[in-house]
Parts: sequence; structure tokens; C-alpha cells
Amino acid sequence: MSAALAMPHSTRAFADAQAPRYTSYPTAVQFGPSVDADSYARWLAAVPGETPVSVYVHVPFCRRLCWYCGCNMRVVRRSETITDYVRLLDREIELVFWAGGRVLPVSHLHLGGGSPDSLSADDLDRLFASLRYAFYLPKDLEFDAELDPAHVSAAWVHAAARHGLTRASLGVQTFAPHVQAAIHRPQPFKRVAEVVGELRGAGVKAINFDLMYGLPLQTTADIRASLDQALTLRPNRLAVFGYAHVPNMKRHQRLINGADLPGASARMEQAAVAAERLVAEGYVRIGLDHFALPDDEMAVALANGRLRRNFQGYTTDPADTLIGLGASAIGKLPGGYVQNHTELADWRAALAKGRLATARGVALRADDTLRADVIERLMCRGHVDLQGLCAAHGQPLSVFDDAWGALNDFREAGLIRIDGWTIRLTEAGAPLVRVVCTAFDRYFRADAGRYSKAV
Repeated sequence: MSAALAMPHSTRAFADAQAPRYTSYPTAVQFGPSVDADSYARWLAAVPGETPVSVYVHVPFCRRLCWYCGCNMRVVRRSETITDYVRLLDREIELVFWAGGRVLPVSHLHLGGGSPDSLSADDLDRLFASLRYAFYLPKDLEFDAELDPAHVSAAWVHAAARHGLTRASLGVQTFAPHVQAAIHRPQPFKRVAEVVGELRGAGVKAINFDLMYGLPLQTTADIRASLDQALTLRPNRLAVFGYAHVPNMKRHQRLINGADLPGASARMEQAAVAAERLVAEGYVRIGLDHFALPDDEMAVALANGRLRRNFQGYTTDPADTLIGLGASAIGKLPGGYVQNHTELADWRAALAKGRLATARGVALRADDTLRADVIERLMCRGHVDLQGLCAAHGQPLSVFDDAWGALNDFREAGLIRIDGWTIRLTEAGAPLVRVVCTAFDRYFRADAGRYSKAV
């Protein structure tokens, strides 16, 4: 029996708690307007020119509105709108180049959205011409993209492969027709299988599937059936996310009937069943919600202690600098985090004035970088040596005096073991790692109502 299914009722209460996903620390809730375009320009100029960076390009367009979606996106069907956006990306890339003052080498390139497959082949060509102007894209570049399998075309697949696409992440979510109807995302298995075949035929060998639990009308049987179908296509990785129902922040989620959503116990059971099945099929469990075949780079990174976490979730990307491009895109630099204007009109207006489109962010302090390392190690490795990390950062152990009350509560609940200065997740605590990490988050407020459920 899995840890989640065997979890006592006293511990299950933590599953219903809200906690950040910790794809950054400080989290985006702490971003503010004190960090602006001038701050970003200074931080770009300070990035070491010889160290590879990561680049994220946000494409905020989709051809359909999926009611569960939590992304910054809009439904657009006019190709002219998308082409105009790519022209503005060209301007933003140029501004980033001039602020940095040199061509930076890139280790990872990620296209996210929205749906990057909304770009035409000509749009992709223009985007890559701009990227190659400002960055050095090596032949061994890791280039991945998020795709909507219902709409991605064979022409897009071949255009992306021509530019070096190495990995594709398909938003499958579920194969259950009644759940697809409840989230307004019809998508037959046959279509997903066709896209997987097109990708592999074009030389894109690494395939990721995104699946979800906790969706409206979804049952444990639906989870099992969707996995049965997904595994026939043998994806290299799967991410199994819990649906975050935040209709106060995403108005279109109000189209989902809240009464149809599974409760905390049902969500935990669905997550546990998915994990058990994937591990039994030979996949390696990666942190909170990822699974990878043993020879996949992510499984290797986990074994070697090189697994990282950023705004794309778990990653093998070692870069400490992430350049975010496009409306709402987030970047990370040694100086701090930056985020572009979320509204397209505001993003356009900033670029039209010849300014970087930074709307907000947060500068990093020594205490932030230490706590970020602690949280990342718990999220990626399941354990952390506080004494070792404090020594590496030149900080006293007393900085964590505020954490011990919560840590002792987690120990009594069976979520962690404490051995001297080492904190280690138990089997029961692994699914609740986000809650454990809140002990080290000096900004966290349990009553903020800004976060998704822990499981």
C-alpha cells in the first residue's frame, strides 16, 4: 500500500492545506514594482558572459479555452495577431541583447504557453533568427516545447525539428471523455498517438505527457484507464499534476462545477494510484510529481544529485540565469527575479518605448538564496543538511530558529525525520513536501489564500 493511501487521518489534514509550488523562492507572490526595467538591465549586464543561460519564450495563444487552465493565455485564431507578437518578441530579444552587451551561450531553450504550436512555420523561422542574433545556440542545445496535441500540425512538428527540437511535452491531462467534457478539452487517444508518431518520425525522440488528477467528475478508475492508454505510447517522462481550482484568480474556472471536484482524500488516492502504477511500470519517481524512464536525463540527474527546479518544474537545466521572453514571462538572474507585464497591451507599450517590459520582481538577499537552496534540496532530493548549507552560504544556523516549531510538528505527524541538522522526508511526507518547505519560507502566510492544495 502506498504512503498516501496508508496515511493516518491526522496527517491527511496536511493534504488539504495550501502551499506554494516552490518553482522559485521567494515565490511570485513576493514580486513587486520596486524591481523594474532598469533593475533588469543592471542585472543582465552583470551576468557572466561565458556561463550558459537558459531561455524561456512565452507564447500566450491557444485555439481553444480549456476550463481548468491556470496559464496566462488568450484564445486567438487570427494568424496576423500571432505574427505581430513574434515581431515584438524580436524587439524584446534585441533589447535584452543590448542590455546584456554580449552574445550569451544557451544551454536550454523552452517554448511554453499557451500553445507554442499556434506559431506558424514562418513565425518559428523568424523567432529563431532573432534568438540566434542575440544568443549562441549550440548544436547540443536542449530545446523543448509544450504542445496541444489536438491542434499541433505535422508542418509545425517538422519546422520545429528543423530548428533542433529535442523534447515535446504533450498536454494530455486525461483520456476519459466525460472528464474531457467537464474541462472543455476533447482529445481522443487516436489523435495523441498520431502526434507522438509524427514527433518520433521527425526525430524528436523525447516525449513527455502531462496528466492531471483532481479534475471534475474524475475517479480513480479514470486515472487507471488513462494510464493504461498513455503507457502504450511509452512516453519518456510523465508529469502528474493536481488540478488547482482558483476561480477567484482564473475566471474561466468558474465554468467548472465545484461540486464535481474530488475531495482531499479522493485526490490523494488518485495521486497515489498514479504513482504506484508508474513505478510498477519501471518509471523512476522524480520529486513531487514527475516520473521518468531510468535512462532519461531527469532520472540520471536525480541519481547524480543534479536535479534542479525552476518555473518549468523539475529540470536537468544547470543554468543559474533564466531569460524570460514574452508577455508574463519570468526570468531569474543572480540579482533577483523579474516578470514581464502580464497584459499584452502593457507588454507591447513598454517595447514600443524601447524599454524592457519588466513589470515587477524581487531582489535576492543572502537569506533568500540560502532558503532557496534548502527548499530546492528538499523538493529535488528529499533531504537537506542545514549545517552544511549554512556553512556554504556563510550564514549561522540561528537563521532557522523560526523553522523548528513547524518542523517538530511535521516530525510528530510522521512527515519528516530529524537527525541532528539533517531533515529527511519520510515516505508519508514525500507527497507533502510543499507543506514541509513552508517551514523555511519566511514570507509564507497560511491564510493568504493564494496557493493550490498540497495534494
